[in-house]
Amino acid sequence: MEQTNLTKKTAIVTGAGRGIGRAIALTLAAHGAHVVAAARTGTEVNDTAEYINRSGGTATPIVFDLADEKKIQSLFSFVKDLGGGLDILVNNAGIGRFGLFHEFPTSDLQDLLDTNVRGTYICCREAMKLMIPKKSGYIINIASVVGFKGYPNQSAYTASKHAIVGMTKSLAVEAQKYYIRASVVNPGGTATDLVTEARPDLDTSQLMLPEDIAQAVLFLLTLSDRCAIDEIYIRRRKSKPF
Repeated sequence: MEQTNLTKKTAIVTGAGRGIGRAIALTLAAHGAHVVAAARTGTEVNDTAEYINRSGGTATPIVFDLADEKKIQSLFSFVKDLGGGLDILVNNAGIGRFGLFHEFPTSDLQDLLDTNVRGTYICCREAMKLMIPKKSGYIINIASVVGFKGYPNQSAYTASKHAIVGMTKSLAVEAQKYYIRASVVNPGGTATDLVTEARPDLDTSQLMLPEDIAQAVLFLLTLSDRCAIDEIYIRRRKSKPF
């Protein structure tokens, strides 16, 4: 992977304030991209952008809420006003809600669908509007292992991630004629606050790191234009012999 691969590219990374999103933002910036780091918590996203800029990269922090369509549109309007278009969108932002199926509140289900599904869909739609005129671009959606595998107490969260996987598969086919690629990345257990909440039973020493997922995103972005990858599943590998 060449350091210059992403030079002069503009990338939006949502959920860039911490965890996987922060790791992706730092990795893309280290490889030359100008990163528009977007997240709901201002202090966190500002810290991500400041770290990138201090390290010799370029980043702009944007406070936004994935559940608010106006905030999403403002994010993409900002990038449009930069004048260079959008090259990369990494949809990483999302929320988790967990509990027994028969006790799960409808309000929590609606929050998951509004944020994880509706919000991600709108981001993809707005990105396409900026990428189609350029006839190039890459949309990468971060879903989860639960996008194809079920776990107890995660029914609604799992439904939202299944939706992201299906959405991305359709988008990848539809976007081909515009020379735009779309992929979904499904991480297994990764050391994030959300995983700690969802799976307190996991041995944290056995979890992947956010940087591991960022490397998978970078791999996708350094592929030849001759090929495309629709879906990646990254699982934990036991550190001890099987």
